[in-house]
Amino acid sequence: MTDAELPAPRTVVPIEPSLLLATAFDQAQVTGLRHSVTSCAHGSGLSGQRLDDFVLAVNELITNAVRHGGGQGWLRLWERDGELVCEVADHGPGISERRLRDRDRPAPDTAGGWGLWLARELSDAMEVESGDAGTVVRITAALATRQPATGPMDG
Repeated sequence: MTDAELPAPRTVVPIEPSLLLATAFDQAQVTGLRHSVTSCAHGSGLSGQRLDDFVLAVNELITNAVRHGGGQGWLRLWERDGELVCEVADHGPGISERRLRDRDRPAPDTAGGWGLWLARELSDAMEVESGDAGTVVRITAALATRQPATGPMDG
């Protein structure tokens, strides 16, 4: 290539306008990430108990990724069709089929097993894909339909 020739332009994949947060994390980022999720979820319209429940569900998922998924993970948060979606992925050994099928509340004296159960209970929907390459958990919370602001001149 000579100085007169310009390099071919790189292809840049545009970020979807609905993407609110995408980041890798490890134990050191858990608290800051929870605050970021809270801010984004509140900005998307979740509030009160719905906000608290969604953030707690996400916190359980990121904690599980750190504890059971190799010490780190990846989080994406976005809006889709009137709902807030959070996906947490890790590269751990995966979740057993028995654990994935078990939707019962863990026994009160059980030390572990609460994270997925809580995330399922505190979100509107949860999907889990797990195998030897890791686990991806996706939870959703419906967003309230936003009403346009009315001013003194409106109706």
